[in-house]
Amino acid sequence: MIYQSDNRITKTIFNGINAYELNVYPYQAIILPECGGNLIAFRDVENNYSFLREPADNQMDDFKENPFLYGIPVLFPPNRIENGRFSFLNHTYKFPINEPVNKNHLHGFFYNHCWEVSETTSSEMESTIELSLKIDKQSDIYRYFPHSFRMSLRYTLSENELVQNVTILNEGKESMPLMLGFHTSINAPFSKNSTMEDYNLQLSIKEKIELNERSLPTGKRLDLKSTEKKLSTEGNSPFFQQLDHHYAAQKDQPNRMVLTDKREKISLIYETGSKYPFWMLYNRDAKSGFFCPEPQTNMVNGPNVPIPLEQTGIIELKSGEFWSAHSRFYTIKHKLRNRRA
Repeated sequence: MIYQSDNRITKTIFNGINAYELNVYPYQAIILPECGGNLIAFRDVENNYSFLREPADNQMDDFKENPFLYGIPVLFPPNRIENGRFSFLNHTYKFPINEPVNKNHLHGFFYNHCWEVSETTSSEMESTIELSLKIDKQSDIYRYFPHSFRMSLRYTLSENELVQNVTILNEGKESMPLMLGFHTSINAPFSKNSTMEDYNLQLSIKEKIELNERSLPTGKRLDLKSTEKKLSTEGNSPFFQQLDHHYAAQKDQPNRMVLTDKREKISLIYETGSKYPFWMLYNRDAKSGFFCPEPQTNMVNGPNVPIPLEQTGIIELKSGEFWSAHSRFYTIKHKLRNRRA
């Protein structure tokens, strides 16, 4: 049992892997620095909620093979790059083909990279851990992405929320393309008292981005279907159909996911802000009890999509410049309405 006075950060072991555990009642978070800096667990210990999809002890082989289907993996760049190749400014990049069925590069290099723990702090109000990753000529990633830069990933847990802060600093002499996303895996149900049918999902999407048979954007934007419009307004089941869809976010409303457990009368909110103007929405087979609302800074395969680069969200991070963004998770408990006699 975790008590309200137990705010702390401790080193621990998560299913055989070195981990750090953050506790600020009623919340708990666990992060795996050696496995891509993955925040593998976010829990409400008071109500026994597990918001993120965590691998059980007998799922660790699957976690190591498919780390982007658990917790909050870092995607840099996010999703797919056609043929593993793209050009930006005066440089051509060649990434390994790790999705051979579609001949694409998938999900970048950071989701299974080892991160350094650069800071841990605790107080009566919150607990914070900061991870950092430095890429330079000594890094194995440099041969594919020849830029010197530093990325920090900071998680702060309080009694009200879990906040994620990301900072990327270009330490090289040339501009670099910035393409970032998170393959956030959400449990539905996150309560042991509920079923998949008890959940309603709202996602701030405006347009659907058409994908071809290789799951790459064609350059066309489509109107939302009626089921997707429902998703963007009053909400729909996160399992209304099998999903592996790409969307542009709404610009005139908060950019967020709202997942409501109608039985428990509670909503989990995932706010990502305007720095992530694109979403992927994935639910595997629509019956596995989890889905992934994936915020992205750029369109899938952005450098290769046949539209002007400024419409794809690709960011030019110049020498000496830094970019930062923050997201947060929190919950809202819904009051029961009084019944009229």
